[in-house]
Amino acid sequence: MLALATVGFALTFWAWALLSPLGEALRQQLSLSAFEQSLVVAVPVIVGSLGRIPVGALTDRLGARRMFPIVALLTVLPVLYLGHFAQSLAGYLVGGFFLGLGGTTFAIGVPFVNSWYPPERRGLALGIFGAGMGGTAISAFSTVQLAAAVAPSFPFDLVAVVLLVYAGVAAGLLRDRPGRAVASGGVLGGLAATVRMRVTWQMSFLYAVSFGGFVAFSVYLPTYLVIAYHLARGDAALRTAGFVLLAVVMRPTGGWLSDRFGPVRVLGYSYLAVAGLAVVAAFRLPLIPVGTLVFLGMAAALGAGTGAVFALVAQLVEPERVGAVTGVVGAAGGLGGFFPPLVMGLVYGALGGYALGYLLLAATAAGAAAFTLVTVRGRVPAGSR
Repeated sequence: MLALATVGFALTFWAWALLSPLGEALRQQLSLSAFEQSLVVAVPVIVGSLGRIPVGALTDRLGARRMFPIVALLTVLPVLYLGHFAQSLAGYLVGGFFLGLGGTTFAIGVPFVNSWYPPERRGLALGIFGAGMGGTAISAFSTVQLAAAVAPSFPFDLVAVVLLVYAGVAAGLLRDRPGRAVASGGVLGGLAATVRMRVTWQMSFLYAVSFGGFVAFSVYLPTYLVIAYHLARGDAALRTAGFVLLAVVMRPTGGWLSDRFGPVRVLGYSYLAVAGLAVVAAFRLPLIPVGTLVFLGMAAALGAGTGAVFALVAQLVEPERVGAVTGVVGAAGGLGGFFPPLVMGLVYGALGGYALGYLLLAATAAGAAAFTLVTVRGRVPAGSR
């Protein structure tokens, strides 16, 4: 069940990220402004992040056995539309809006995996599932190359076929745990109750810092390396890919460490590591070896932190509400990745450097560490710390 969920998560995230690598090609093809290009890339991300809220609530009631195949099948439609029919900015915005559905499967898989594993193994299991976010790396490495080598529509056709196959396999093999806790009442009422829970907002803040930090670096690090260290774009992209892969690997590691030492401790120390490394990055030391080690250290800390957050959710939230809470928390994480690049761009435009941006990151991470180790720690049962 864990393998099926992780594969489904990776494949739908592959679809979700199809437009991002094509941003520059679409800008030239459609004569887009820089803002319009950013909008085409951002729409699926925003919709996918916010869409996790209702999808998580529906998963609490319908189960992943229904939701995974349904979302995979529905995602095929915008994928084919974008590959064959979109010809204008409006067309790509409409297709991208519905492509955002592929980014909602995170809120399906977390409650599903959570239900199958006992508390002492949930951290590692959820971390392994979370590594499915590497589906975005598949898109980054393959979309442009496949479009150039075969045909512009080929990456979309390939993803559509893969999603159809997965939907059939999931419908036949995926099973919800017998006797799983099912939320009572309507979807809207459940969402309202979830939003009123203090733990929902606490976990949303923590995930916005950890996963949002990962998203922000994966988006803005290439630009930073080109401007600050004068790297070629290809070299900057490869170094960013290394950052992303390390963070993906560290996500299950963070879950495993949470099972052994408690998610509060892992999360607090991860934030402290990010804070310290961000201060070092503010001095823009030589990229080799110091700068490289700093960025890889932040990748490891942010990856471990994302794994620890949902190990903490599993401890603090009732099983029948994990899906709804995951939806809100996942949305906060996705949206949290948009603000740091904007801040870094504004800081560079105003001051001609990035030091203040990194100091703001350090302050945010330090605040998240203090909040975790003091406020959140008090909510965790003593035997689970």
